[in-house]
Amino acid sequence: MQQDLRKSFRRSQLHQARARQVLPGGAHTYAKGDDQFPQDMAPVIVRGAGCHVWDLDGNEFIEYGCGVRSVTLGHGRREVCEAAFRASLNGMNFTRPAALELAAVEQMLDLIRPAEMVKFAKNGSDAVTAAVKLARAYTGREMVAICGDHPFFSVHDWFIGTTPMNSGIPQAERDRVVKFRYNDLPSVQRLFDEFPGQISCVVLEPESVVAPQGSFLHDLRELAHRNGALFILDETVTGFRWHNGGGQTLFGIVPDLSTFGKAMANGFPVSALCGRREFMRLMGLDHTDRERCFAMSLTHGADTASLAAFIATAEIYRQQPIVETMYRQGSRLREGVERQIDQAGVRGHFTVDGRPCLLLYATLDQNRQRSQAFRTLFLQEMIRRGILAPNFVVTAVHSDADIDYTIAAVGEALQVYRRALEQGIEKYLRGRPVAPVFRKYNTPADPAGHRLEVA
Repeated sequence: MQQDLRKSFRRSQLHQARARQVLPGGAHTYAKGDDQFPQDMAPVIVRGAGCHVWDLDGNEFIEYGCGVRSVTLGHGRREVCEAAFRASLNGMNFTRPAALELAAVEQMLDLIRPAEMVKFAKNGSDAVTAAVKLARAYTGREMVAICGDHPFFSVHDWFIGTTPMNSGIPQAERDRVVKFRYNDLPSVQRLFDEFPGQISCVVLEPESVVAPQGSFLHDLRELAHRNGALFILDETVTGFRWHNGGGQTLFGIVPDLSTFGKAMANGFPVSALCGRREFMRLMGLDHTDRERCFAMSLTHGADTASLAAFIATAEIYRQQPIVETMYRQGSRLREGVERQIDQAGVRGHFTVDGRPCLLLYATLDQNRQRSQAFRTLFLQEMIRRGILAPNFVVTAVHSDADIDYTIAAVGEALQVYRRALEQGIEKYLRGRPVAPVFRKYNTPADPAGHRLEVA
């Protein structure tokens, strides 16, 4: 790649000006919104290959966090795309189950060995909400305890009601969900003490940017069971990254229910709810001792193309060191970025956290407080240098050359960052700061407020 610090985004700007007129927010996913990228520097992608993408203006970028972390094998991975294409030629959806559905279930059970039953869906949100519904049905309780240190569980009311962006969600639904802290068992005990016999389940990721301390996960499961609640692991992110068998395999913990999504089909829309038969059977036809639970039933929940893509992806994971490659390349990236942090003199103002397979960075201001303005400045300088990096989440196809190029770009961006710390960010930031997704109101400075005439 060749650097061009004078990139034009005119076509992307015109495209988004029209998109915002007919598509709320200009994107179907909040994380992809214009407000998440520097003003007038939000490229609209037309194609990708491996970990590189090209926008409407012909700009090329090395991309991180591909597909909101759903792509691990690279864009357009031939084996996966061809498997999906072949399956689609034989029909995408039928009146009865396709034979491919059982094959996909068997594949998932072979990977997630503690699980006894599987049901597929389209999004991680579908699967996590279904797990919560099963827990409520099994226990007869309405309340849910979630880890407040983990950023996202579902688009559905029970979770979004806990965020600042809870407009349209009844207060009664908000009141049914309470939060505990990761690695803080007493905070969970306090919830069980405050709401005795009311909490149906505890929901958390096995790990986010902070690792479990000691036997926290095992102790939490034991505490939940002692209080009559189910232990649910959301592996939407950690699955197919931490280990072929997910975080539960890496940490040796068996959940009652667990959910997967994101990387399990290299960007094709498929997710999964896995778990013990005792709980999963409530969605089925064979039990007569309990009421039926309508936890999850989707028209496109098992479309053949997506399931074929999952089977092909799983096979690649078995045959090739995909997870190991992500760990190796993430470690290479982290080491290089840490060197650049020291060379730029911004230690304590720019940090890199998480496992090598899923690295996140944090931007801090002169007072070492989290700063959206400094995040925007870093994004701005990286985009100018051909790097699209809302995070440092690698794929298995980020080459050494890609990583080395990124490290060099980070070094240049952090030099600008240091000068902004010293001289004031207003001298270097071109437009408004990016905004948190979960915010109560838009403001007049939001990107939807700045107008661009459509030619």
